[in-house]
Amino acid sequence: MRVNSRSIARLAIAIFPLAVMALVPGLASAQDYPSKSIRLIVPFPPGGTTDIVARLVADKLSRQLGQTVVVDNRSGAGGSVGAELIAKAAPDGYTLGIATVSTHAVNPAANPKTPYNPLTDFVPITNLAAVPNVIEVHPSVPARNIKDFVAMLKKEPGKWSYASAGQASIGQMMGELFLNATGTEMVHIPYKGAGPAIVDMLGGQVKIMFDNLPSSLPHIKSGKLIALAVAAPKRLDVLPNVPTLAELGLPSVNDQAWYGLVAPAKTPDAIVKKLHDATVAVLRTQDIKDKFAEQGAMPVGNTPAEYQAQIKAEYQKMSEIVKKKGITLE
Repeated sequence: MRVNSRSIARLAIAIFPLAVMALVPGLASAQDYPSKSIRLIVPFPPGGTTDIVARLVADKLSRQLGQTVVVDNRSGAGGSVGAELIAKAAPDGYTLGIATVSTHAVNPAANPKTPYNPLTDFVPITNLAAVPNVIEVHPSVPARNIKDFVAMLKKEPGKWSYASAGQASIGQMMGELFLNATGTEMVHIPYKGAGPAIVDMLGGQVKIMFDNLPSSLPHIKSGKLIALAVAAPKRLDVLPNVPTLAELGLPSVNDQAWYGLVAPAKTPDAIVKKLHDATVAVLRTQDIKDKFAEQGAMPVGNTPAEYQAQIKAEYQKMSEIVKKKGITLE
């Protein structure tokens, strides 16, 4: 059979894309991705802010990708158990996870034995949500604003204590940043989660708390707890009379909590891009914006590079305060 040059050219054109996909790792698999359900590891128990954000996004992302995104809660060691599972999963796009300030900044900063590297063992996809933090007090505390609060602490150094969701939690780190910025002293009382701490706050057993806003917001709205300030880029619609810490001259404490989507390191770029684009589309929907707002959260949807820079900056900041204050998780 004679094969002319035109036939050879047509054959080469047909084969070339297949050859490229074979040579470029992950490209061939990315063409059909996703072809099965995706596991989304949440490194904290059901019901908390991390879980709420994850489930809201997973539901919409399932429809966007055409495959079910299954939330898998794997809690323990302040989020380190779940984060390790994400880091050690196959980098094929079928195991993703939620990264938080705890898993990617506080834990590795406070515990040198953390079984993963937050900067090299993950591929950031996008920051899903920014959630304000709050400084709140029991109504029996005489201070009703930060100026009087700081004056009260300085007048009686060491007398007051504050609650957080746990040792080296976001709440404790916010508390230590506040004490460092204001030159004040308080005793830290770590709880096993925000829930138990809030129960004692409502009962007056502990009278000051640094917390994520969603878990405390209902009690602030009811008047059972009093918000002195929030960590947010601007005043919140849900608490318009509560100033931000930046307004009050404390920008170093004005950090929000964040909840982002990550994949194991070496996940193919094409899959990361597909996940990023689908997730950002979800975050832009009015339904998600409304549901996040109910929790006091704001959708972000930044680029993988921007989210990586955010993680790095947070890790460095937490490393500095951990070293200065001698905080440890060992």
